Amino acid sequence: MKRKNYIFTNRKHSPRAIMSTVLGLISNVSMGIVLYMAYLSGGNVPMSYGMTGLLAALYSTVGLILGMLTLREKDMFKLFPVLGTLLNLVALGILIFLVQLSL
Repeated sequence: MKRKNYIFTNRKHSPRAIMSTVLGLISNVSMGIVLYMAYLSGGNVPMSYGMTGLLAALYSTVGLILGMLTLREKDMFKLFPVLGTLLNLVALGILIFLVQLSL
């Protein structure tokens, strides 16, 4: 017997929220890799690691804005906006911590 699929809601996932989550993941993974490689080299890092941190900060800022904008939208699932906002806040928090640590 074949079951019919019913949809009881007209909510959907926002593409901006999914992009926010992807940017947060990219930022966190790239920062994790750079921190690990800096640890392995004993803190003597090339300038490209700093550029990676700068790009991660840019991605996190854009992702945070996208996540916060999609939290306000009606009739949208809230998983990706919340997840994207949290991931980008964590990435920005790590970057702020590293900048404060280096000063």
